Amino acid sequence: MRPFAFVAADSADAAVRAAAGSARDLPPTDAPTQYLAGGTTLLDLMKLDVMRPQTVIDIGGLKRERGTIESGAEGLHMGALTTMAEAAANPIVRREYPVIAETLTLAASAQLRNMASLGGNVLQRTRCSYFRDTRWEACNKRAPGSGCAALDGVNRQHAILGTSDACIATYPGDFAQALIALDAQIDLAGAGGARRIAFAELHRPPGRTPEVETTLAPGELITAIVVPAGPWTRRSHYLKIRDRESYQFALAGAAVALDLEDGGTVREARAALGGVATVPWRAREAEAALRGRRLDEDAASAAAEAAFAAAAPRRHNAFKVALGKRTLVRALLETGQMQLA
Repeated sequence: MRPFAFVAADSADAAVRAAAGSARDLPPTDAPTQYLAGGTTLLDLMKLDVMRPQTVIDIGGLKRERGTIESGAEGLHMGALTTMAEAAANPIVRREYPVIAETLTLAASAQLRNMASLGGNVLQRTRCSYFRDTRWEACNKRAPGSGCAALDGVNRQHAILGTSDACIATYPGDFAQALIALDAQIDLAGAGGARRIAFAELHRPPGRTPEVETTLAPGELITAIVVPAGPWTRRSHYLKIRDRESYQFALAGAAVALDLEDGGTVREARAALGGVATVPWRAREAEAALRGRRLDEDAASAAAEAAFAAAAPRRHNAFKVALGKRTLVRALLETGQMQLA
């Protein structure tokens, strides 16, 4: 790990002021100043020499003001410094927004969930081995313009949706799938003041610039996550398929939320896919295929076909097309069968 300066901030304003000198011509992931919350991703990447910040700003001091969970008629408000474990164990989240609790419970180890913050979780970076191992020179995400070794390399874990010829790295998170399915918003603090954006606007697909991963401005900080209330939040579920049940990233995942009529007809469907895309992936084609249909295996299968119609598999990850479809079908049927108290 390279030497760096360490600054502690006790408020969002203080953190933003400390980051004010961040380079304006670099994406936030490459800025010389980085925020440290739980540190479970940043510190790993610093040790690997993938990220090399000159200054690290500890925002753990924001826990008191940005680490609470509140719920009301309008929805759920979670401070960005809330830990994954705290949110997963919250009784309101478990009852009213089960898909959120499930994505958090199924992610990482208990030790990591006790450390990792919600804000840091949604900004975690890819586990692509070509990105994380600096011995590989060709990685456009780490070294823009160098190429993508995964295109013709070992790409079993890589994305089949949202890819480009510059990058096929998979977004690794689970929690983000619940947020994008539920139309969450995020509150931000930065040098330009506070703002709120749709969570769906946070991550950028790779295109020609995979090194630019988000729409955050340099020095901008996530302060809260807001999930609007809706008739579909209680009937929601996350299914995660992985190589092993303990501490593993998804090969395929599906976050589903449904509003059903008494006869099982779909009034509204929300679906997002994990483990198969370069960014948190809303499956809007699947949602459209379900609306107005009775939820059965035929309807779920039609939705899955629509969800993966644009898939672009490579040599080693072609199995994800069939696996992703089966995962979504199963998630839809399991969600439809939920017994709501």
